[in-house]
Amino acid sequence: MVVTFGVVAFVVLPTGGATGWTMLDKWAVFFFGCFLGWGLSRWGLVKAEPSPEGITVRNLLTRRFVPWAEIVGVQFGGGRPWCLLDLADTEQLAVMAIQRADGPSAEAEASRLAALVHVNQGEIPND
Repeated sequence: MVVTFGVVAFVVLPTGGATGWTMLDKWAVFFFGCFLGWGLSRWGLVKAEPSPEGITVRNLLTRRFVPWAEIVGVQFGGGRPWCLLDLADTEQLAVMAIQRADGPSAEAEASRLAALVHVNQGEIPND
């Protein structure tokens, strides 16, 4: 993406004249491509990684580790765009890796996450 915007900015866009692009314009196009590439790469790195100690949730801008004992519940109903973890301190943490747009597979992943929470808290999940 960055290379494409670089080629467009510095090779394809015309320079000079009444309709040409200035060097500042070309740098603006290039940095827009860099910003867009960074944003898309962050979107691609969204994930939730369970471990024996807890779960690491990596969303667009943040990464947070939550021990299993701090998770009270898992929500994925009511038209929410992504899964939510209910935490013991009454806070909620979005898990953007499980998105409603993924349909039945997202529901299965939310159920799997809820089962992991129950198992790691010593409870038996209700299926």
